[in-house]
Amino acid sequence: MRPLLRIAVCALAGLGGLPAVFAGEGGVETVDLEGVSAWQRRNAVQSPNDPSGTRFALDALTGEGPAHAPRIQVAGRASGRHEWRVLYAPLSVTGEGASAVPIRFEGETFDPGRISARYRFDSWRATWRWRWIERDDLVVKVGVTAKIRDASIRLRQDTKTASKTDTGFVPLLHGAFERRLAPTWSLQGDIDALAGGPGYAVDAGLRVAHRLSDEWRVTGGLRWLDGGADSDEVYAFASFVSVTVGVSWTPR
Repeated sequence: MRPLLRIAVCALAGLGGLPAVFAGEGGVETVDLEGVSAWQRRNAVQSPNDPSGTRFALDALTGEGPAHAPRIQVAGRASGRHEWRVLYAPLSVTGEGASAVPIRFEGETFDPGRISARYRFDSWRATWRWRWIERDDLVVKVGVTAKIRDASIRLRQDTKTASKTDTGFVPLLHGAFERRLAPTWSLQGDIDALAGGPGYAVDAGLRVAHRLSDEWRVTGGLRWLDGGADSDEVYAFASFVSVTVGVSWTPR
């Protein structure tokens, strides 16, 4: 594990211990586990981002998908209207495609022909949020998210291999809502996003939840993941559309 990833694990583990600290305020309120099937809409890469690198469509090599991954989220009440949330969302796409032109990537030149590729984008997040609106039929939350991204791109052709890794911290704005549609049905949405500087990031979802009991709900929805950066070091922009199916547990 790289040092920043260790920091992320420790931070999420520490926040995961918050329920014990805030047990008097209710502790953990929801545990969500979703299965995600994601399709690439675009994935453009150039590294390095200068004439020595080739800008190419990575999704043409890996294929559009779907890529399957879990999405795990734990959320709870801190005090009053204040809440916390921790999230782990990995994503990886691997495949082999053909390039009609040479690709210069990370100091290596890949000849026209078949090239194996892998794209990985793992996200670790910790969120503080405040219940801005709190009614029986509608809850709206706003806050901030601290995100650790652990990303990599790898190309391979015969004995040639080149890779680009990027692990770093990203601050995001956060919003979420839940709207009751019927006694056992609700519409839920969430977003982590920020734009500025050399790039932007958006992770937004909308899902329908059906309550089976006081503790259990099943969910299904759609997600949109989009973003990237255009810097001196690298050009990388990707967009994914996902279908999600999951379960939500409310401890009693």
